[in-house]
Amino acid sequence: MSPTQASRPSTGRAARPLAALLLVAGAAHFARPRTFDAIVPRSLPGTPRAWTYASGVAELALGAAVAAPRTRRLGALAAAGFFVAVLPANVKMAADWRHRPTPYKEIAWARVPLQLPLVWWAMRAGRKV
Repeated sequence: MSPTQASRPSTGRAARPLAALLLVAGAAHFARPRTFDAIVPRSLPGTPRAWTYASGVAELALGAAVAAPRTRRLGALAAAGFFVAVLPANVKMAADWRHRPTPYKEIAWARVPLQLPLVWWAMRAGRKV
């Protein structure tokens, strides 16, 4: 191993927890679909439940792709795109929760900028070492 490789964190260390996050989030779409139905933007065609299940399948597939070294780069890049794509749902949730008690509003608004570190994390997990 070269000194440069030794000083860089392993993509596996970034990828394993990202894969776990995606797999847990994907499973949650099937375990508690009503929670996710509520944040599907109304402008999307079809039913919220169809989007909930589709995004759950996407997260499960992304988690599996990030977990496997052979597909990690592509899976991580796709995960970064996915995190950008779900931003409208997080904005909708924050707007919908504006009349809830303060802790709920804070959680909802915190999800919006959280997408940026998630994109960064995915890009880091997919880079070559």
